[in-house]
Amino acid sequence: MSKNVTPYKESNLGKKEQVTEMFDTISKNYDGLNRVISFGIDIKWRKKVVKLVGATNPKSVLDIATGTADLAINLAKTSAERIVGLDISPGMLEVGKQKIQKKALSEKIEMVLGDGEKLPFEDNSFDAITVAFGVRNFENLEQGLQEILRVLKPSGIFVVLETSVPVKTPFKQFYKFYTKNILPLIGKLFSKDNSAYGYLSESAAAFPYGENFNNILRKIGFIDVNDKPQTFGVASIYTATK
Repeated sequence: MSKNVTPYKESNLGKKEQVTEMFDTISKNYDGLNRVISFGIDIKWRKKVVKLVGATNPKSVLDIATGTADLAINLAKTSAERIVGLDISPGMLEVGKQKIQKKALSEKIEMVLGDGEKLPFEDNSFDAITVAFGVRNFENLEQGLQEILRVLKPSGIFVVLETSVPVKTPFKQFYKFYTKNILPLIGKLFSKDNSAYGYLSESAAAFPYGENFNNILRKIGFIDVNDKPQTFGVASIYTATK
């Protein structure tokens, strides 16, 4: 990432600790706010991720930065017999566990408290690994990606869904106005944390999206790297293998 963006500018805590605190604070409102902020389009994006993963017929899937388990729950529609959702925020995990229980998926989906940059799994453990709106929250992006490559099985698929910045007019101008002015305002109105949604837009702008991220994936050692811009470029889906 070009700069290490953090949620709380006055805090002495590191980015990892700040991100954990932020997501714990907004966990109860996170799902509803996501639907409002993305106009519900994030649901469509996640379905595309599930389709890409499902096409590989995985037996085991790891969803990093699983949050409230939206993607992990959707991944239950694939052939996977074991799905692990990992997140650094206890608050987000608790919301996710409740959703999993309501859908009677507790036997298939395991929720784990853990650090995406220090994965508590052996080498070559998973057929597929996903991250939705989480890689930009890594304190050390390359370390997190190296860990993902380590626990991914040979020929396994890695799929990332992440925000990006439109490059074409007028979408570029609208996106800049929306993320700078509207998104933080929505966050302030509906969240207890005034800094959270300012951080989310700021971190999205600082993330090395598109070919820049592709090159980082190749540098780490991933192969067959591709990116697919979504909805005029406001998000991208990246795929890679080991």
